[in-house]
Amino acid sequence: MRKATWLAPTLYILFLMLPIYWLVNMSFKTTNEILNVFTLWPQNFTLENYEKIFTDSTWYNGYFNSLAYVLLNTAISVTAALPAAYAFSRYRFLGDKHLFFWLLTNRMAPPAVFALPFFQLYSAVNLFDTHIAVALAHTLFNIPLAVWILEGFMSGVPKELDETAYVDGYPFWRFFLRIFMPTIAAGIGVAAFFCFMFSWVELLLAKTLTAVVAKPIAATMTRTASTSGYELGLLAAAGTLTIVPGAFVIYFVRNYIAKGFALGRV
Repeated sequence: MRKATWLAPTLYILFLMLPIYWLVNMSFKTTNEILNVFTLWPQNFTLENYEKIFTDSTWYNGYFNSLAYVLLNTAISVTAALPAAYAFSRYRFLGDKHLFFWLLTNRMAPPAVFALPFFQLYSAVNLFDTHIAVALAHTLFNIPLAVWILEGFMSGVPKELDETAYVDGYPFWRFFLRIFMPTIAAGIGVAAFFCFMFSWVELLLAKTLTAVVAKPIAATMTRTASTSGYELGLLAAAGTLTIVPGAFVIYFVRNYIAKGFALGRV
């Protein structure tokens, strides 16, 4: 009976890790070996795929571009969502529920709906093929999500905390930054995590709103083909490296995510 309690979760975790292992395994193989031989580990171990990524400006610029607009978007989304979520959690005003629902409907819409309007708008104001263009486009989806998550955390904080701070003479922004935000640190971590992950994996808008200067890594991966076909080893290496930022983010906010699932609106 004891064995069953740990055997089933272990097998399940191994099953989930299998695709990741296979991706990493392929990244150390040549394309010919991937296509011609089925092996559990590389027969001819090679680092050529990673060397090409770190020496070819098209590849490493793609990573920097992706990180640039993702971090920019996360910062903008969380910063804009904090005061909005506070207003929804603390005040009642005409149409507040309708406005809150309208925010969520923006999150429900597919990115393809907004691709053409964003393309025309950013082309007209000379923002096409810039990091800020993709970051602002992603805020349309991330700000409603962040507001929804943060409002759940803020509603769980007693209003007496606000009143006590006002009685003690705290200005609003000093109270908000030094007292209220540390209280909902778990919610901020969860909101930042989901904003980061959406922006990191979103491809359609990132590809539509960029061309050369700000082209993300995902767009580069979709164009990795030669006369002999797709370079599978190179694609596997790029895919392996795209997992790394998300893994780092999960590692640093893992405790906040756990609290978010336990206490917040996630």
